[in-house]
Amino acid sequence: MPQPSRAVLAAAVCLVASAPGCRPPAEEGPTMEEIAESFVKLALAVGEHDPDYVDAYLGPEEWREEVAAEQAALPTLRERAAAALDALGALPPAGDRLAEMRRRNLDKTLRSLIARVDLLAGTEMSFDEESAALYDAVAPTHPAEHFQEILDRLGETLPGEGPLVARWDAFRADFVIPAERLDAVFQAAIEACRERTAPHLELPAEESFTVEYVTDKSWSGYNWYKGGYHSLIQVNTDLPIHIDRAVDLACHEGYPGHHVYNLLVERDLVAGRGWTEFTVYPLFSPRSLIAEGTANFGIDVAFPGDERVVFEREVLYPLAGLDPGRAGDYQKVLAMVRELSYAGNEAARRYLDGELDAAGAAAWLETYALMPPERASQRVRFMEQYRSYVINYNLGEDLVRGWVAAQGGIAADPEARWAAFERLLSEPWLPSDLE
Repeated sequence: MPQPSRAVLAAAVCLVASAPGCRPPAEEGPTMEEIAESFVKLALAVGEHDPDYVDAYLGPEEWREEVAAEQAALPTLRERAAAALDALGALPPAGDRLAEMRRRNLDKTLRSLIARVDLLAGTEMSFDEESAALYDAVAPTHPAEHFQEILDRLGETLPGEGPLVARWDAFRADFVIPAERLDAVFQAAIEACRERTAPHLELPAEESFTVEYVTDKSWSGYNWYKGGYHSLIQVNTDLPIHIDRAVDLACHEGYPGHHVYNLLVERDLVAGRGWTEFTVYPLFSPRSLIAEGTANFGIDVAFPGDERVVFEREVLYPLAGLDPGRAGDYQKVLAMVRELSYAGNEAARRYLDGELDAAGAAAWLETYALMPPERASQRVRFMEQYRSYVINYNLGEDLVRGWVAAQGGIAADPEARWAAFERLLSEPWLPSDLE
């Protein structure tokens, strides 16, 4: 098939970017910056069709207004994205390692955007096809027997009789943070996470975030990055919040998780290097596996070994009015329950592939992920809204953990671990780079 000339590609990118006076020479193609600008506008335009698509935007407000005024149709956006992808492929080789990483990252993210447009237009993909197209990764498949073996071990540990999910729910009831103590516990966890992050990662002096408590959400916590090194972190209080979630959310949404990831991208890639494409964060893109993976693994980076349970026992349990003497036993059981994390992926895969209906997916979560009915129902709502996004948490954490360890970042060498972790936060890595 004949390939379009560079002049044609340049004209297409100019059309997407709508740059005043954009008249590319006949023999020259668009620059990386022009392609990056076109990508940002494309992402904003997809966001007009999909309210969950744009997770954060740091660019000019007039670009958002321009895109909102045009209301380009999905086929038009797909055509423009394909033109931008072709223009990117026509660029000469990048000059250095980071520049080449940037180019590969934009290529993969443009392909991800096209896949999202296809999904919005009604294209059917399997769970694994979708995750590969959007997130540059496919989660492993586990049979029910894999989780049953873990459940059998748990059954020997948890007290009581009857269904295991009910026993687990009853056991956890003793570790719920009372509503009136919730903010004090979270604020203490946030302060500790920041204190453990700041000596290793240079943070902007003006960085900050605020916490809000919300209801009626499909997720348990969310970081809304506002730019200028500030985040809004929302905590969903629909269901009881257990003591372990304090450190989980403070690290994952705050330090050294999403808040730090986003502010380092803004400081190092947007302000530091002028890479325009990073002024927009498309949620359904490879960036999310890196973001969720580092946010989850960041918990262990900030609290290696037994340091977490010691902190919880000495600080958070008293603040919550819970018995500190039970912290060790609770953490031991939690470690076993976390081995069931991929059961959530299996429920989503089977649900989205049509092997289970919503009730069947909830039942699977109750049986193999030990979620009580109300939490399983909330998780199914999450699957319906975010689909294959679920792989980014556990697979993302596993890929990040393995890559950091391969760089020498093991628990016995915390400085090497923090250094490798910072590289993932501040450079344009792809999930496939970590395999």
